[in-house]
Amino acid sequence: MKAIIKGKIGKNCKIGEGVIIDENVVIGDNCIIEPYAVITGYTTIGANNHIYSHAVIGSEPQDLKYKGEKTELVIGNNNKIREFTLINPGTEGGGGVTKIGDNNLLMGYVHVAHDVKIGNNCILANAATLAGHVELEDYVVIGGMTPIHQFVKIGEHAMIGGASAVAQDIPPYTLAEGNRAKLRGLNLTGLRRRFSDRSIIDEIKRAYKELFESGKPIREVAQKLVKSENPYVKHLAEFVLNSKRGIPYDRKV
Repeated sequence: MKAIIKGKIGKNCKIGEGVIIDENVVIGDNCIIEPYAVITGYTTIGANNHIYSHAVIGSEPQDLKYKGEKTELVIGNNNKIREFTLINPGTEGGGGVTKIGDNNLLMGYVHVAHDVKIGNNCILANAATLAGHVELEDYVVIGGMTPIHQFVKIGEHAMIGGASAVAQDIPPYTLAEGNRAKLRGLNLTGLRRRFSDRSIIDEIKRAYKELFESGKPIREVAQKLVKSENPYVKHLAEFVLNSKRGIPYDRKV
């Protein structure tokens, strides 16, 4: 089956048989689109992306409030989007844009719903599902078969265990798992890969213990830590203070 290409394609792209690229799609240079992928809607894709067979990119949001208005999907550079992944554009009520950054790996059967924001260098394992308005900062890892509730925010370098169910915000640098997912400590493996200076990790450890293991009121601790000169401790404290869905940790009395 011959590919149907109506959109704008960059230089040196490889398009497989049966691919459908609709008229409002823009694809950057050096992309590979494997057979029978579908790219539709007002979708803009950067350079050096690899989209595998049967992925559906840019189809209408699965939201009953969506009435056909023009909304967008924007994908950055150097992403791998594996087989049968589904990515929807935004909705009017969520700002109108779903956005995915650079250097991300979305494994098979991943679902990215409307108005989601994904940063850079994230990994979503097989059948991870992000509901509408979810936000992932950079270097987030989501285990397979894990759903993320709408409006949840997950901080940078957080890792979510497989087959979890996440209904609250997960702070940066932490490890969470379970149904419903709770904090289980720090993502030390990820931190050690990122930071060669172990003193940075030690400061994050102290901040984590004070926030979630001291038994003190979490916001009171965060208000103190937000004054830290360490940018990572400061970011952790700011995340806690700005959380809208709450942090799922075991409160000590």
